[in-house]
Amino acid sequence: MEKKHRILLINPGSTSTKISVFDETEEFFTEILRHPITEIEKYKTIFEQFDFRKEVVLKTLEERKIDLTTISAVVGRGGNMKPVVGGTYQVNHAMLEDLKVGVMGQHASNLGGIIAYEIASPLGIPSFIVDPVVVDEFEELARISGMPEIQRKPKDHPLNQKAIARRAAADLGGDYNQFNFLIAHMGGGISVGVHKKGKIIDVNNCLDGDGPFSPERAGGLPVGSLIDLCYSGMYTKEEMRKKIVGGGGLMAYLGTNDGREVAKRIEAGDEKARLIYEAMAYQVAKEIGAGAAVLKGDVDAILLTGGLAYDNLFVGWIKERVSFIAKVMVFPGESEMLALAQGVLRVLKGQEKAKVYV
Repeated sequence: MEKKHRILLINPGSTSTKISVFDETEEFFTEILRHPITEIEKYKTIFEQFDFRKEVVLKTLEERKIDLTTISAVVGRGGNMKPVVGGTYQVNHAMLEDLKVGVMGQHASNLGGIIAYEIASPLGIPSFIVDPVVVDEFEELARISGMPEIQRKPKDHPLNQKAIARRAAADLGGDYNQFNFLIAHMGGGISVGVHKKGKIIDVNNCLDGDGPFSPERAGGLPVGSLIDLCYSGMYTKEEMRKKIVGGGGLMAYLGTNDGREVAKRIEAGDEKARLIYEAMAYQVAKEIGAGAAVLKGDVDAILLTGGLAYDNLFVGWIKERVSFIAKVMVFPGESEMLALAQGVLRVLKGQEKAKVYV
C-alpha cells in the first residue's frame, strides 16, 4: 500500500503566520498565528524575525499535539529570491542565502522557505517551496516597456493562478500544459495572467502600478500626471508609494478595501460606489482582452478567481465584456495552502521532479 504523506505548510505574512497540516490533500488543521505589531517592530530586518516566528510555529504544533515524526515534508511560501520558472523547488543553501538577504526585496514570505528548512532538517525530511512570487516565464516581447532603463517584470499571484489553471484543466479533461488560459486573480491586488501551455508568458505587475486598479492598489496610471504629482511637493516618496499600494483603488475612492462593503453600498443606492466598482470590473475585462490579443485569440477558457470572484455582480460585469472571447469559469477564493500541498505531493509521488535553485 502506498504511503500516505502528511505535510506541514508555513505561509508567513507581514503580521501573521498561517500554518496548516495536510494529510495528502485533506486539511487536518489550519491556524493563523497573529503577531502584534509591537513584536514585529522589534526587528530591523525580516530575517531577524526568524527565531521568533519559528518558535511560535513549533509551540502551536506542540499544542495541537502534532507528532513531527509523522511529517513527510515541510513546505514554505516562496519569497523574494532570484526569478525562476514555476514549479516545486527543494530548499537548498543557495536559496536560503538569497532569501536571507532578500535579493528581490524584503517581505515576510522570505521566511517561509527558511523556517521550512530549519524544521525539516533535524527530522531528516525534505523542505520545499512551490510557485514562489518571483515566478518569471515571460516571453521576451513581454519584457519590453518602452523605456530601456525599465524592464517589465512579473509581480503577481503565480501560486493561486497555477493551482486554478490545473483545476480548470482537469475539469476540461486534460492537463495544464495542453491549454491556453486567461486568469484573473482578484483580491487585494488584481493580476491577469496569460497562460500558454503551462507557462505564464505575460502578466501585469500588480504590485508596482500596472494593469487594473484593485481594492487597495492604484493599477496603471497616466504617467505624465503621476510625475507631476510626484514633484508637486505635496507628498513624500513613501506617501506616494502608499497611494499606489495600500491606499489606492477602492480605498482611495471609497475609503474601504472590502468589496462586500462596496456591494452593500450599491444595494443601498450609492451611485458613486457603483461607478467605481464597475470601473474596476471594466479594467479587469480590458486586461483580459489584452491577454486575448497576446494569445492571438487562441483562448481555451477565462478563469476568474480570488475573493472578488464570490461577488456575482462584479463577476457579471466582467462576463458581459469577455464572454465573446472564450468560456468563463469561476473559482472563488484562494487555495494557496492546498496548492502548496499539491505541489509537494506531485514530487513525493514521483509525478514531477523537484527543480533545483541555483
